[in-house]
Amino acid sequence: MANAFFSDLLSTISERGRTLLRRGGSSGDRQDASELLELCQALLSGRGEASGTAMAREVLDRYHHLDAAGRLTFFEALARDYGPDREKLSQAIESWRTQPSDDDASDLHFASEPRRQELIRRLNRAPGGTSELVAMRADLLAVMKGNRDLAAVDRDVVHLLSSWFNRGFLVLRKIDWSTPANILEQIIRYEAVHEIRDWNDLRRRIDPIDRRCYAFFHPQLADEPLIFVEVALTESIPTAIAPLLAEERQPVPVERARTAVFYSISNTQRGLGGISFGSFLIKQVVEELRRELPKLDNFVTLSPVPGFVQWLKQATDVPVSDDERALLENLDQPDWFENAELTAQLRGVLEPLAAHYFLKARTPKGRLIDSVARFHIGNGARLERIDWLGDLSPKGLRESAGIMVNYLYRLDDIEKNHEAYANQGEIAASSAVKKLLKNEGRRLLDMRLS
Repeated sequence: MANAFFSDLLSTISERGRTLLRRGGSSGDRQDASELLELCQALLSGRGEASGTAMAREVLDRYHHLDAAGRLTFFEALARDYGPDREKLSQAIESWRTQPSDDDASDLHFASEPRRQELIRRLNRAPGGTSELVAMRADLLAVMKGNRDLAAVDRDVVHLLSSWFNRGFLVLRKIDWSTPANILEQIIRYEAVHEIRDWNDLRRRIDPIDRRCYAFFHPQLADEPLIFVEVALTESIPTAIAPLLAEERQPVPVERARTAVFYSISNTQRGLGGISFGSFLIKQVVEELRRELPKLDNFVTLSPVPGFVQWLKQATDVPVSDDERALLENLDQPDWFENAELTAQLRGVLEPLAAHYFLKARTPKGRLIDSVARFHIGNGARLERIDWLGDLSPKGLRESAGIMVNYLYRLDDIEKNHEAYANQGEIAASSAVKKLLKNEGRRLLDMRLS
């Protein structure tokens, strides 16, 4: 009640202030970037709290009315004209050089801060400002491609959003059939791994006794999940997604469940891209499930491999012979997996290549190629198993030749695995996956001898 009262009071103050602004000659008709930037300068000039809140709301409203070109002009101006105050920065540098002290270091820190950071902070004071700044960052990401000058603006926005959306502010909520419909609609809309076709499909994923769904929320976006995870409770580690999503499947009695399967993790806010919540989400959900179901032994994913086929087709260092390359061309046939002989031949080639893809292949910058692998390995999971024909959906065949993988979250090993990957680039993998890599070595030796 107190939060609602304060929010209503702030909105009233903001609206009255905006009325005064408009009476004072601020035009709402011409919506161009130059007038918006003038208002930004006024916002930074240090007016009172009430008028500043009203002005911040006016800036955000006018931003909404800019077209694509106007928004690009706005972001370019932030990059060009809203950096550090160079005179103050020069003075702070000189003071530090003359006689370094803690006070001078603090002055240097604040003088080096770009003015656009303070502008963004003041915009955040407007009612609904946090949500709108997240949306603004999504616009920024859309125009950044090919425009390196905007990288500094994005870096500053991310710096602030990372503070405002740190783990301490996030609230974990269970999503079930009693969750408000507007939130359930977002779960359907933002599911990014395995499409939710309709409301009945959604109910099958969140309502049965062996299904769970959890999401992180932020107080300033109370009805908008930031990220959510779908969980299946099973008796053993699954090797394919279809049985988990089957319409006519029999639910697993929870007293028999020994494995929690994280089979889909989806972000909902484009403007929060690069600000990681997933590792916190998985670890907290593990704790929630352990409290509810202490007999659970395994916490695993059933994950897609979205970059695998692209790597096969485009990388220059894929370890295959000409004959095997010709064999891989069969992957372009939509029903190749229905041919048992062809499937067996492809499996002998693709499984070792998948092991190579995870354990050996890297981007030019030395990173794991697969984004899902980077996420889970970086969180301290172990690559447990490569699942042949785990996903026969059109998307799964197109992106990963039907291959899925299990990443195992063993709580006692998470920190060790994370440190090994972060510091030495080592991938924690099971002996079964490493054996596939050895099979690749034998296959390559046979290629050379033949």
